[in-house]
Amino acid sequence: MNTAGHPEATARRGLELTPFRGLRYDPDRVGSLAAVTSPPYDVVVRPDGLHQLQSNDPYNIVRLILPQATTPAERNEQAARTLRGWLSEGILTADPEPGLYVYEQRDGAGLLQRGIIGTLLLSEPSEGVVLPHEDVMPHVVADRAALMRATSANLEPLLLTYRGNGAESVTTTAIERMAGQPPLLATTTEDGYSHRLWSITDPSEMARIRSDLAQHQALIADGHHRWATYRRLRAEHPSPSAWDHGLVLLVDTARYPLRVRAIHRLLHGVPVARSLALLDGLFRVQRLDVPLADALNTLADSACAGNAFLLAGDGTFHLVDRPDPDLLSRTVPTDRPTAWRTLDATVLHATLLAHVWHIPEDDPTRIAYIHDTAATVEKAERDGGTAVLMHPVREEVVRELARQGVTMPRKSTSFGPKPASGLVLRALDV
Repeated sequence: MNTAGHPEATARRGLELTPFRGLRYDPDRVGSLAAVTSPPYDVVVRPDGLHQLQSNDPYNIVRLILPQATTPAERNEQAARTLRGWLSEGILTADPEPGLYVYEQRDGAGLLQRGIIGTLLLSEPSEGVVLPHEDVMPHVVADRAALMRATSANLEPLLLTYRGNGAESVTTTAIERMAGQPPLLATTTEDGYSHRLWSITDPSEMARIRSDLAQHQALIADGHHRWATYRRLRAEHPSPSAWDHGLVLLVDTARYPLRVRAIHRLLHGVPVARSLALLDGLFRVQRLDVPLADALNTLADSACAGNAFLLAGDGTFHLVDRPDPDLLSRTVPTDRPTAWRTLDATVLHATLLAHVWHIPEDDPTRIAYIHDTAATVEKAERDGGTAVLMHPVREEVVRELARQGVTMPRKSTSFGPKPASGLVLRALDV
């Protein structure tokens, strides 16, 4: 059995992917498929990105994944009411028979990613079937759980990766055969990515795919909070039930490698000057009067030698590196592997946030986690806060820590490209 690096002795079974009747937009009832899609809920930059998506089309998926109302209860009820309305109006319709969905993404720079969407049997971390690599924030899990309870739906797939046999695997062969046929849908979104979707409904082919995937374990690339939400909701419902499974996209990175990018931090209400003053004598600080691209190149060079960050928000960039070794020895926990203790995200959370800046990592009024680099800088400059720009972690480091059962600090990585939300949904009662 290929255990994706996880010790065979701890693996009790592999991935169990099952077909489902996908909910999809009726293209004749919406302005365009591109206009109703969205990035995943935690990638949408609010409020600017949210308002833009809402104005793209009255049926944009953000009205389900990020409903807007005064209280959480009202937001969730609004999403449930909206989903019921779209179903009754035929805006969203269920496919006639269960299937596994082949999903393809391309960009203009030659990137090609293909994977398979289905519902995955949930498992405990101790089973070694699905390996998390990041911690989660309880309030986010609670928020997502409340939304899923209200809508009784998985509104967007999370992204899992596994290491298969590349082009020789049964699943990849099926995926690439489907990619040569006319798709169920095809669209190009504003970010320049083209998206295509196919459905595999032949029982024998689905059985072969399920048998192939049962030999593998997966790494959560994107969607730790949604996976934790799936597991919480499964615990609330007696098995067997539809809540035993969750909607996922599985990508074989031996065939289609993903990109790994950083997730940046925005410190609300903390001017850059104050952030820098608190670093005096603890880190080396260098002012960089250069464009963003050049500043990121300098960050990459410095990150090769040790922990390094870029601070922005005052119209320029400040390279923060070479932390005081005594400071690290006092603040970074010593009960984890060296690979974890030397992560930039570890030093950021354990040293800078907790001991230097005194900012709680899970307080949304004090800190935001933003995937888009330029947007992080722009929001810091506009709001008078501090942008903390990170250098991405190598994928092999992520996998090795996950194999050891060691979780990274929350929001340490951004794997991509991420699946667009709105192309296929799952209603638990269909």
